[in-house]
Amino acid sequence: MSRRRRAPLPVRDGLGPARLRLHGGPVEAELRARFGAATAAKVAAGEVVTADGSPVDATTALPAGSHIFMYRDLPEEVPVPFGIPVLHRDADLVVVDKPHFLATMPRGSHVAQTALVRLRRELDSPELSPAHRLDRLTAGVLLFTTRAELRGPYQTLFARGAVRKQYLARSGAEPTGPFPRLVRSRIVKRRGQLQAHEEPGEPNAETLVESLGDGRYRLTPRTGRTHQLRVHMAALGLPITGDPLYPQIREVAAADFSQPLQLLAQRLEFDDPFTGRLRTFVSERDLAAD
Repeated sequence: MSRRRRAPLPVRDGLGPARLRLHGGPVEAELRARFGAATAAKVAAGEVVTADGSPVDATTALPAGSHIFMYRDLPEEVPVPFGIPVLHRDADLVVVDKPHFLATMPRGSHVAQTALVRLRRELDSPELSPAHRLDRLTAGVLLFTTRAELRGPYQTLFARGAVRKQYLARSGAEPTGPFPRLVRSRIVKRRGQLQAHEEPGEPNAETLVESLGDGRYRLTPRTGRTHQLRVHMAALGLPITGDPLYPQIREVAAADFSQPLQLLAQRLEFDDPFTGRLRTFVSERDLAAD
């Protein structure tokens, strides 16, 4: 895995700087055109720097394809009114029980209201970084590394499927067919589309689905495609309770926390890449009853 260069500006208030690719020419003029006149104040304050950390000033011009770094202005966000319980913390790892509705890391309109930024602030741990991601609507076990040099080995475990995961889900639909059932299909998620879709072709997604009774299911993914568990459950005629995307998209207000997706990342298990010992982390949450 290639190692990404560290940003030339430090984390500030839990958030690292944005990395922007330039079209080329005078930098301040391009920033004004893209983000408005307020960026001139950032340039004047020395808060816009090149990849080597040199401050940009009003005369700086850079070729197309160059990168600059600057602190972004935070969007207005609806606070997510749930805490982030810590399941485990040591010198290398922080493992939390992420609540529903909280994104793992900044993306789009979710910046400060993310597990990463909130934990960096709450734990005073500016180098904290997620080793993997959970969907914003999925709750459960989420693992972070405490220092940049640790991130790669743990991320590699997830990337090569060496982490054993189990999820719990609830569906209000009547089950049909026998269980346990191994679901294999080809799932494709295209940029700009909210839903992932099953398509003909070589399967790239595999999930073991076990019925626990009373509308509860244990899901063991053997691959990690986007929305895999939600797509496979919907394909079985068992859409997960509270799902706003599958099988049909429905609008949900940003401040509506009344119907959490009944999907929980219950358990993570792996052999530690540094010590070789078995590490197991289990969520203390449960799924709400219908």
